[in-house]
Amino acid sequence: MNKKMVKKHANRVILITGGARSGKSDFARHLAEETGKRVLFCATAQALDDEMRARIEAHKMSRPTAWETLEASTGTARQLSLICSKYDVILIDCITLLVANCLGDGNPPDEAEKRAAAEIDALISLMSRRECSYILVTNEVGLGIVPDNPLARLYRDVLGNANRVLAACADEVYLMTAGLPLRLK
Repeated sequence: MNKKMVKKHANRVILITGGARSGKSDFARHLAEETGKRVLFCATAQALDDEMRARIEAHKMSRPTAWETLEASTGTARQLSLICSKYDVILIDCITLLVANCLGDGNPPDEAEKRAAAEIDALISLMSRRECSYILVTNEVGLGIVPDNPLARLYRDVLGNANRVLAACADEVYLMTAGLPLRLK
C-alpha cells in the first residue's frame, strides 16, 4: 500500500468499495493498523450455512489478535454507539451484508428498504460525531448485468443508494480493483 495515499489525521471516515475478492478487506485491515492501536472490528455477516461459517472463520484468522470484535448483523449503529468512544478505529465489514440482512429479514420489500435506509442513516449520524475513525467496507454490485428478479434489483438499488450516501459523508473513498486501491475522494 502506498503510504502517501492515506492522510494521517484523526477521526475520519473512509469508505472502501469494489468487487468481490478485489482486496477491500485486506486494504481496510492495513488502514486500521496504521490509524490506531485500539481497533474494533464490527462484523455484519451471519453464519447461516457451513460455507459462510468457514468464510467467517477464515476472516477472523486474518485479523490481528489484539483487535476486539462486535458481531452486529443489524442495529449496528445502536450497538456501536454504546462502545465507540473506547476505540481509535472501528472497521465495519461489511455494509453489503448489513443491507442484505435488512432485505432478507422477511419484511415486505418496501419495509425492508426503509429498514436498510434507517440503518445507513443511523451509521451516518453516529459517524458525524467523530469519536473515532471509521473504515467501512462495501461492495460495488451495480457494475454487472441487470438482475433477473425484483428482490435482486431492489438489493442492487438499495446498496447503490447506501454506497452513494456513505461516500458523500466520507472523508476518503477508495475503489479496489485487483488488489489495487484507487483513491476517488
